[in-house]
Amino acid sequence: MSLHPVIEVQHLSKKFRIGSHTSLRETLAQQWGRISGSASASRSHEFTALEDVNFSVAEGEVLGIIGHNGAGKSTLLKLLAGISAPSSGTVRVRGKIAPLIEVGAGLVGELTGRENIFLNGTILGMKRSEIVRKLDEIVAFAELESFIDTPLKRYSSGMQVRLGFAIATAVDSKIVIVDEVLAVGDIAFQRKCYDRMQDLIYKQGRTILFVSHNVKEIERLSNRVLLLDHGRVAALGEPESVCNLYFEQSHRKIIEQGGGTDRRNTHVQASGEVALESIELLDATGSATDTTAYGRPCTFRITLQINEPIEQLEIEFGIHTMESLRLTTCTSLPALPLPQVQAGRHVFHCQLKRMPLLPGVYGVRMHVGVGVANHGVYYGEHLARFAVRADEVSIAPVVRQGYVELETAWFAAS
Repeated sequence: MSLHPVIEVQHLSKKFRIGSHTSLRETLAQQWGRISGSASASRSHEFTALEDVNFSVAEGEVLGIIGHNGAGKSTLLKLLAGISAPSSGTVRVRGKIAPLIEVGAGLVGELTGRENIFLNGTILGMKRSEIVRKLDEIVAFAELESFIDTPLKRYSSGMQVRLGFAIATAVDSKIVIVDEVLAVGDIAFQRKCYDRMQDLIYKQGRTILFVSHNVKEIERLSNRVLLLDHGRVAALGEPESVCNLYFEQSHRKIIEQGGGTDRRNTHVQASGEVALESIELLDATGSATDTTAYGRPCTFRITLQINEPIEQLEIEFGIHTMESLRLTTCTSLPALPLPQVQAGRHVFHCQLKRMPLLPGVYGVRMHVGVGVANHGVYYGEHLARFAVRADEVSIAPVVRQGYVELETAWFAAS
């Protein structure tokens, strides 16, 4: 990797004016006030999306950009791509940029797929001869051979996204800007997107600026990570430490939202026989907490209100990512047979001999079934959230690429 910077950002700020006048009279009065120097108070106000942002990106570097919703990530990428102008500060870019920010945004419904390739490719800076040379490759990658001469308005949304991604990644640019576009299309096409990105990084040595809510992917692909918080640079440096800081921020945000659970994202289905009173993570002393250490024992305490006598009660307890990716599930059977449970308040404990999940923020889900057939009477996701911290445990970078560390034994066969 060259140390020569291809992107330099100095004291970059971006402000937006929010709000509007409610009538034409008010709008005209406000404009006259500005001209005459007697402007009245406006109902609009300024929102600072980015404030005094400074960093540089070396040639061939992969810079991951993370932060909560509204932190300014997409705004920053649009400023770097020249789509938006800064309110103050400077952006210096040396080399052509391929912005994968709003895939398919420049496609025209009345034109065919083939015509859109030439139009969009030209917008992205490709010469006609280059588009002709790469046409078959673009069509094949988008899997649109049978529809390339069909008007785009007849494409499904997935087909349009595939075409937009194929065009954008075909541009021979020194710098690629990626904003949450690797989750487009179906699973098979997502795999192709990841393969294409890894080819750009590892084989072609492109400079990549990469925004994603998948922090594990950011940590795996990036040389450095930039953490934005309310428009400011909260951290910039080695992926592991910056991503750990982001997990800590997420953990604090969970606490601020109340009780470790964001009720806006909680999904519950219940038929009434069973109600969940609480799910709590307990530390080694038996006290409720919302964080635990990787590799250490912990306990989840589940408190249920049983509204009527139940036969054959079974509890399935699971953990998922914040994106609802299910990571693991366990069941109360056969360790805790519950052939008959009377109405009332009941407390159950699920003990983990060691927390197997790597540092991050996770959610809890639960299914309660009754009878031999395990008929569901309660199911919920994001019922509680908790953070896993590393503490003093040293975790190899290659291990941190996933969610769990495998307990393995290696040997060479003679």
